[in-house]
Amino acid sequence: MTGTVTSSPETDESTSQMTGPGKLPFSMLLGRMIIRSIGTLHELVAFSLITLSVTLLKFNRSKAVVHPIIRSQIYLAGIRLVPLVGMVALMTGFIVVGQMISLFSMIGASRYTGLVMVVAVFRELGPLMTAMMVLARVGTSTVIELGTKRAMGEVEALEALGIDSIHYLVVPRVLGLALSIMVLTIYFILISMVSAYMFVFMQDIPMKPGAFVNQIVEALHISDFLMLVLKSFFFGTIIAVVTCYEGLARPIRLGDISSAAMRAVMKAILFCVLLDAVFILYWMV
Repeated sequence: MTGTVTSSPETDESTSQMTGPGKLPFSMLLGRMIIRSIGTLHELVAFSLITLSVTLLKFNRSKAVVHPIIRSQIYLAGIRLVPLVGMVALMTGFIVVGQMISLFSMIGASRYTGLVMVVAVFRELGPLMTAMMVLARVGTSTVIELGTKRAMGEVEALEALGIDSIHYLVVPRVLGLALSIMVLTIYFILISMVSAYMFVFMQDIPMKPGAFVNQIVEALHISDFLMLVLKSFFFGTIIAVVTCYEGLARPIRLGDISSAAMRAVMKAILFCVLLDAVFILYWMV
């Protein structure tokens, strides 16, 4: 090809001596990582906008086909996880929050019980832990399922039949996961509150159930409810978009599905933590 620059053997040898065999300077590795992250974020944003537009424009189309899929996703990501979420919430409230309340009572700070429950469970542990459980149980299976469809050519077959793959495969999962995480988060918080008071009762801390609930209610604000709904909804949306993107956005082979699932889990955790940091900054301000 005209204009192609070829390097001499001496240049290649000197370059390999500077960087070492298979090694690159840290600055170059960091730069590549940043560029790759920006590119991935750009693709995820584009995929999210496409999903949003399809959801708004085609939600009522093919209701007899799409809406049952949404209900099945709510069952898989919500109802089936009720025992697991309840068990984790019970242990979280009993072991973590209950011990914190017991410690506060020992130092004469029982009046901060409601604040502890709101900050620890309502704002942080509830939405984040629920999202991570849904990601572990449903997010990985989503990547495997969609990646298998992509590798086997089922996605191309759907598009050849005139079926929008985003409308049929992605939108039900986004709505199902977002709604499921919202409901499961509220369920997690309620179970944690009950188990935390169980620990308080077993430790013979002089606090009646009415006083316990009143302290929590006094520590809550309207913004806490609004942020809880937004955070849990966005967590579900992020998990669904990232997992669907890794399964569908590019051609994939059957042997690459496991690595795609690992990438999806890592990216979803990263974006959820970053979003949680944004909400923390909001509450601090």
